[in-house]
Amino acid sequence: MQQLSRGERLPLATVPPDGVLQVGLSAQGLQLDFACFALDAGGTLADERYMTFFNQPTTPCSGVALGAVDQDAAGFHFQLARLPAWVERVSIVASTDGAAIMSQLQSGYVRLVGPHGEFARFTFSGGDFAGERAVMLGDIYRKDGSWRFMAVGQGFNGGLDAVVRHFGGAVADDVPAPAPAPVARPVSIDLEKRVAQAAPQLVNLVKSAAVSLEKAGLSQHRAKVCLVLDISGSMSALYGKGLVQQFAERILALGCRFDDDGEIDVFLFGRNVHQGEAMGLSNWSNYIKGIIKRHPLEGDTRYGAAIEAVRRHYFPDARGGERKAAARADVPVYVMFVTDGSTSDKPLTERQLRWASREPIFWQFMGIGKGRKSKAKALANFAESDFPFLEKLDELDGRLVDNADFFSVASPDEHSDAALYDLLMNEYPQWVKQVRQLGMIG
Repeated sequence: MQQLSRGERLPLATVPPDGVLQVGLSAQGLQLDFACFALDAGGTLADERYMTFFNQPTTPCSGVALGAVDQDAAGFHFQLARLPAWVERVSIVASTDGAAIMSQLQSGYVRLVGPHGEFARFTFSGGDFAGERAVMLGDIYRKDGSWRFMAVGQGFNGGLDAVVRHFGGAVADDVPAPAPAPVARPVSIDLEKRVAQAAPQLVNLVKSAAVSLEKAGLSQHRAKVCLVLDISGSMSALYGKGLVQQFAERILALGCRFDDDGEIDVFLFGRNVHQGEAMGLSNWSNYIKGIIKRHPLEGDTRYGAAIEAVRRHYFPDARGGERKAAARADVPVYVMFVTDGSTSDKPLTERQLRWASREPIFWQFMGIGKGRKSKAKALANFAESDFPFLEKLDELDGRLVDNADFFSVASPDEHSDAALYDLLMNEYPQWVKQVRQLGMIG
C-alpha cells in the first residue's frame, strides 16, 4: 500500500481495472459530511445531478455512487468509464456540521480500494487545518487519456457553501438552518460549448434542434429522449450504409436540447427486445455499429413488445400492463420509434399504446418506405400508404390522450435537419399541453 502526502499524484490505470474502484473515508473526533463534485475542463459543476451526497446518492450515469466501503464511516463507489466525456475531474470533499471547524478533527483518511484491497491512503488531521469548515480531500482526474488521483487537502473557511461557489454553483437562500448540507444550484455551462468540446460534429445539429423547439414554444422544455430501432433483417442496408447512425446522431442532438445530460436511451426490437447502453456525447461515434455487433439483426418485427419494454423501463410500477389512474412524472418521455415494416403483434401493440396513453410518454413513429409523408399530405393527394397500421395507431381510439404521431420517409436522410426537427415537433407540443392540464407532468 502506498502512503500519499499532500499534493502527491498516483496513476490509476494499472490498479483498478476498467476504472472501477472504491474510496473509503473516515474521520475521528468530528462529524463530517462527504460529497463528490464531477467537474468539467473549466472546473465547473456543469450539472447539479453530478453532485453526489446523502440527498443525491448517485449520478445519472451511475459513474459515482455513495456507498459503504468495509468498516469506513463513509465512501464512494466509482465506475469511471461510465462518466460523460465532459467530466474531467471528480473532487471528493468533506465538510463540518454547524459551527465546527476542521482543526477540531483528531484524524482522518482517504483510502483507495481496488479488487485486491487497499492500494493507497492519504491521511490528515486537525493539525493540518485552522478555521476551515470544508476540505477538498482528493481529486480523481483525467491526464493523457487515463485517470489519476491527487491528494489535495485544501480547506475553505466558508464550508460547503464556499466549495459550491468555488465550483461555479449557487447556493439556495431558503435552505433550512438544520439541514446538514446546502442545496446546490450550479450554473449550467453553455450546452453548445460542452457539445463542441465532446462532439464538435454535433454542434450544428444541436443548433438546428434548438430552432425547431423555439418555434414550437419548447425552448425551455425538458424531457427524456428514447430511440427505438427496428433490427429486423430488412433494415440491413440502412444499417450498412450508416444511415441509421446518422439518424441516431440527429436524435441525440434533440436529446441534448431536451435533457442536457447529453444521453438518450436506446432500445432495439425484432423478434426480441434489447436495451442498449445509453448513447451520449462520450460514445456517439460509431455507436450503432457497436450495438448492432452486440445485437445482430433478427427476424420478425414486434412493435407491441418494444412498447411494453419501454413502458416497463420508465414506469415499472405498471409492469407493462393497464393502469387505473394516470401516472405522473416530473418530465415526460419522448420516444422516437423507427421501423421499415409492419408488426406481427398488432393486437398487443394497440393495447400497449392505449395503456401508455395514461403515462407521460409520447410516441413519434417513423416508417421508412415510400408511403405518405404526413397526414396533411395524405389528405392532399389520397396516396396509398405503405404503413396503414402505423396510421391506425396515429388515430387509435380508446386512449386518454392522443399520445402518438406518424410520418414516413423514403430514407432516414430524406429531410434536412431543420425539416426533420419540425416534423418531430408536429403533435408533441399539443400533447405536452394536454398532459400538463391532466397533471401528468410537472
